Amino acid sequence: MPLFLEPVFQERIWGGAALKSFNYDIPNDSTGECWAISAHPNGPNIVKNGKYQGETLDEVWRNDQALFGENEERPFPLLTKILDANDKLSVQVHPNDDYAQKHEGEFGKTECWYILDAKEGAEIIYGVNAESQKELIHMIDHKQFDQLFNKVKVQPGEFYYVPAGTVHAIGAGILILETQQSSDTTYRIYDYERTDKNGKQRELHLEQSKDVINLDETSPNTKPKYETIQGHSYTQFVSNSFFTIERWIIDGHLDYSKPYQYCLVSVIDGHGTVRTEQQSYDVEKGTHFILTVEDENIEFNGDMTFVVSHE
Repeated sequence: MPLFLEPVFQERIWGGAALKSFNYDIPNDSTGECWAISAHPNGPNIVKNGKYQGETLDEVWRNDQALFGENEERPFPLLTKILDANDKLSVQVHPNDDYAQKHEGEFGKTECWYILDAKEGAEIIYGVNAESQKELIHMIDHKQFDQLFNKVKVQPGEFYYVPAGTVHAIGAGILILETQQSSDTTYRIYDYERTDKNGKQRELHLEQSKDVINLDETSPNTKPKYETIQGHSYTQFVSNSFFTIERWIIDGHLDYSKPYQYCLVSVIDGHGTVRTEQQSYDVEKGTHFILTVEDENIEFNGDMTFVVSHE
């Protein structure tokens, strides 16, 4: 039986109301993040169905490892979000595993973005225009941010891989499906001197940022693999030691074979059903669930687009 999950919403200074387009009952019009598939302590999802109904995903992960084909104790590795950047996010960088475990006590944060929607002219920041560590530190210390940050215009349907150490920011007017390591460690470099509702500027982390920025990360694009499978459009955006990200665009019936012992599934458009064994479940834009070891003979039916991620 798939694990269907109740989303967790996070208010953000840059958030808006666009998550309503996923039929979510968001708490307010400053909702920046939907934590859609999460076992992180800062926002674990509650299971909506079956024998685990009412339990959090981290509880299920800890207490029934066989459901995920696991035989080692470790945190749930991935986190799926939808981000509504009504305003631009801070410019930031995330540490890798070694640095994060030493200084923060959790995973590092390699992530990736699938652009769900973007206003005309919307852009992200990806990478820096510095040739050396010395130049990087000089530009940060002298607040030469206009020259430092590399800007890239984006369009719906594009995919961007953001390894740990990459300076990045989501610009205003962009809606993103983000898959990341299960970490909540962010080092802010620049926040446009904004203040929160209490009139305070958010903390910056310039020394940590100088430590972890990787000057080699300058190109935001991967090389997707495109196939037609059973008459449907399949794309593999990225596959590495952190995660594999795939998109399916289906119209009709798909006999689905899990590519991993368990898979995270997010329906990003349309509606239909997913069937496992003898039970069928209605799904629609905004539905998120996990196919576990127990789910076999999987069928998707409908007119929908969904993104699958796994280790």
